[in-house]
Amino acid sequence: MSSLQSSLNSKFIDMEKIHINDIVDIENTSYDYPWSEKIFHDCINHNYLCKVLVVDNNLIGYVISSIVQDECHIMNLCIKDSYRGHGYGRLLLDGLQKEAITINCKLLFLECRPSNNAALKLYYSEGYNEVGIRKNYYPAPNGYEDAIMLAKNV
Repeated sequence: MSSLQSSLNSKFIDMEKIHINDIVDIENTSYDYPWSEKIFHDCINHNYLCKVLVVDNNLIGYVISSIVQDECHIMNLCIKDSYRGHGYGRLLLDGLQKEAITINCKLLFLECRPSNNAALKLYYSEGYNEVGIRKNYYPAPNGYEDAIMLAKNV
């Protein structure tokens, strides 16, 4: 992925409050049940590991994780719709993994909708393995959707 990163004017940087309007726009166009602006503010204020991916001065993605001891729980990872399918999700995930290693995390884990085939393909290709199911985890039009729990040792 370093060749993709070096060939582009991209930056993996700390999320700041000035980024939240762009993040909320991406969130609202990406999800049927988006996080609120307040949630993003709370994540920054409570020292979650919050990063953004900026390409050519455009914020195109973000990732939010909580760190507990030596575990990194990826809570939200999203790429702007018009940038999907070009390796930016992988670039964002790679940046997070490198950051997690520098703070001595040994395990990365997340939940993913079974219906999110693109995300599952990315996570499996990056060495994540299914470790369980969370029943009725995600809101869905007809009730709730289970979550696939994925994990990777680093």
